[in-house]
Amino acid sequence: MLTFTKLDNKCYTFLRHKMVEMQICRRNACIVVLGDIGRSPRMQYHAASLLEENFNVDIIGYNETRPLNALINGQRKCKIHELSSVPVTNLTNKLKLIFKTIWQTLSLLIALISIRRPNFLLVQNPPGVPTLIVCYLYCTLTRTKFIIDWHNYTYTILALGNNNGGKGYFCRLAKWIERTFGSKANAHFCVTKAMHQDLLQNWNICPTVVLYDRPPAQFHPIELTQKHELFMKLSKDYPQFLPKCYSDLKESGVIETTALTQKLINGNVSYKPKRMAIVVSSTSWTPDEDFGILLKALEEYESTATSRPNNFPALLCIITGKGPQKEDYVTQITKLKWSKVSIITPWLDVEDYPRILAAADLGVCLHWSSSGLDLPMKVVDMFGSGLPVCAYNFK
Repeated sequence: MLTFTKLDNKCYTFLRHKMVEMQICRRNACIVVLGDIGRSPRMQYHAASLLEENFNVDIIGYNETRPLNALINGQRKCKIHELSSVPVTNLTNKLKLIFKTIWQTLSLLIALISIRRPNFLLVQNPPGVPTLIVCYLYCTLTRTKFIIDWHNYTYTILALGNNNGGKGYFCRLAKWIERTFGSKANAHFCVTKAMHQDLLQNWNICPTVVLYDRPPAQFHPIELTQKHELFMKLSKDYPQFLPKCYSDLKESGVIETTALTQKLINGNVSYKPKRMAIVVSSTSWTPDEDFGILLKALEEYESTATSRPNNFPALLCIITGKGPQKEDYVTQITKLKWSKVSIITPWLDVEDYPRILAAADLGVCLHWSSSGLDLPMKVVDMFGSGLPVCAYNFK
């Protein structure tokens, strides 16, 4: 039996060098999303890609919606640091904005202190306030590489809620913060060549790499059998997917039926004749997506389809997502008494959302950029699912 009471000099030196080498070669990354992580697909895909490259990933953000399985099942390699929600107050709008900024600054600082020291820190912008300031200071103190993924601009989003054309104090302050601290980053991503040019010409930020969004693997066309299974599942919560009558089951060989499909005893699935069409649109229910436009279009369709029922199918419009304006629109929708058009507003599971895109007939995108420079990733996901998209007045 061999025992070692102490290390000789050569062994000690070797281990010391190894420890230093391991420290230098640490592969830690931090991703900051000052929003709901589950509703930030691009940043989730960044995290998933880093995990595939054997990085340890710390994600900081709000954990309101279930993130991708790859992040949840990342075990110790992926840690989600949840930010504390901003308390509801009865302050005026301006004071609310100030209070929210202070609260988020403190929450973000506390989260950054608790993470593994990263090689680089990747920030989603917007929101740039207080994210860019806090993350820049953290990276400076810890000698961490600072990287920004530019989706849009904070000041143009703030301008949406003002009638002064973005000339208010908070808009001007946000623009100064983005320009000043954004230019101090070590590297920059953006989603379009138009934003690349704007960052260079108007912000003097370079070099910037254009990384086009691509649909991840879960967004792909699916077989009719899978569509039928999805319709059967959704019919438990949404009667719009149920057949108007079950006389189909009396037909020879039909064992399952929905409003759109039927399954035979031999396992074959077929569409029903004169089935309704499915239109799907995903949204964050924010001012940069005016769903009044869609409701107006559906109203016109209802009128036309009612007068010419043999020429136009019944329509099921599925609007997914969560956001601040959802309750107002749902209130409007519940008052509608239409016969040819139905609307549901589900919040779908992570697994079901790609499948409903692949099962639909048309995707609708009403997103318009506050800066006019970004592209909606939801359209990329729809294309990946093989779904044609109608976009309203988008460059």
